[in-house]
Amino acid sequence: MNFVEPIRDKEKLEELKALLKKQSARNGFLLNFGINTGLRISDILPLKVADVKNKTHIVITEKKTGKPKRFKINQALREAIQSYITGMNDDDYLFASEKRPKPITRVRAYQILNGTARKIGLNEIGTHSLRKTFGYHFYSRTHDIATLQMILNHSHPQITLRYIGINQDIMDEAVDRFSL
Repeated sequence: MNFVEPIRDKEKLEELKALLKKQSARNGFLLNFGINTGLRISDILPLKVADVKNKTHIVITEKKTGKPKRFKINQALREAIQSYITGMNDDDYLFASEKRPKPITRVRAYQILNGTARKIGLNEIGTHSLRKTFGYHFYSRTHDIATLQMILNHSHPQITLRYIGINQDIMDEAVDRFSL
């Protein structure tokens, strides 16, 4: 099983944002949307313009859990959405395929993200890295594991810490500081 990692390095994250945006507005927006919502790719790809246009929250039923989810759209993402959807119709997919009248597939999203990430030396990056990157930076900024656990819909704080790679970081740092 391949494990994907969050993008911890903010400079690399900015570099990836710029490269994806250069490829296409859609590819750049995919990264931006994913790292600012923490939603799973399976919940992101089917979204249409009407789901986010002039909204303060995204309201979905999670594909994986079947549970309803209401997620606040932060101000920066609302502005990015407004800019991105200009000229689009309400029933257009946010992440439309260029080849068919549907959203891009999960495989295509992986190819876009992983292929571009590799160009800048980031390995272990996949579609789930978007969700993990959101979690990692949310926790790094707030240290609020309880809220992050609720946002990610995890059953235990340890699951959330392991999920975003904090456990390994904490253990590595603790061992670095320890000596006899």
